[in-house]
Amino acid sequence: MSDPAAEFDGPWKEALGWYFGPFLEFFFPAAHADIDWSRGEVPLDAELQQIAPEAEVGRGTVDKLMKVWTHGGQEAWVLVHVEVQSQRDADFARRMYVYNHRLEDKHGRMPVSLAVLGDETRSWRPAAHQAGRWGCEVRFTFPAVKLVDYKDREAVLAADPNPFAAIVLAHLKTQETRGDPAARQGWKVRLVKGLYDRGLDRERARRLLRLIDWMMALPPVPQNLFRREIAEFEKERAMPFISPLEQTWLEEGMEKGRLEGRYDGIETALDIRYGADGLALMPRVRKLTDPDALADLLRFLLTAPDLDAVRGRLPAAD
Repeated sequence: MSDPAAEFDGPWKEALGWYFGPFLEFFFPAAHADIDWSRGEVPLDAELQQIAPEAEVGRGTVDKLMKVWTHGGQEAWVLVHVEVQSQRDADFARRMYVYNHRLEDKHGRMPVSLAVLGDETRSWRPAAHQAGRWGCEVRFTFPAVKLVDYKDREAVLAADPNPFAAIVLAHLKTQETRGDPAARQGWKVRLVKGLYDRGLDRERARRLLRLIDWMMALPPVPQNLFRREIAEFEKERAMPFISPLEQTWLEEGMEKGRLEGRYDGIETALDIRYGADGLALMPRVRKLTDPDALADLLRFLLTAPDLDAVRGRLPAAD
């Protein structure tokens, strides 16, 4: 069974965009307390890409730039580098300095640079860059947190309603289960079930489910087993209308756009909701070739009362 590569960059980037305030609250509470969140925040990723185009190169690093205001009314720039690669990067501290200096040069105000290190070693902890000669020198320091330090705090992370507690736990368990799809499936089920006990609203639960599902990549068979177990769990919890998991299926089918992608989404929904009897309908499903009709069928599948109702929406069998 192949073991798909775990994805860290994409989930972390989306999480920072959705939950920048909770991110600072979780990792850098002093910075969070100094910000006037009533004024909101302004993402400036496009500016970061202009001054640091190399940030887009796939090197296992996610960069986020936000404009925020302090309680005193003074605006501050916050540059956040989230390091999620599993190996050391000897150039990391210098790069933090370079980006900070470029932003200060452009805006006339020194930004605050923060780092989260997601590698698996405990010893690599860059937090400063220093260079110079003959008395002319620069020393740049930045706060950095290490995800591996949270390894012994599973119970605390599992109970914390901050979305980054779930993301950190998913990150650590994704690394821990590398090469062991069965163990990863078990942890993925456990983490997703735990979302329903965190007191999260529906939208936050849906987004976190998407991020965990994305980060903790599984081969097709354990992935289908994971979805089936969560679907049964949601039925037991009497989730109303469309559950967070079902919403995720719907989004996946819509995002893929092409026919084959929508067939895949329908096949997954049939498998999880009705098992072999549902999968037996796929030849009839494939008679539908209009993308809008397939999208409508996928939406219907998520709330269909029974399999007979699904059959009634399909072309006749040969």
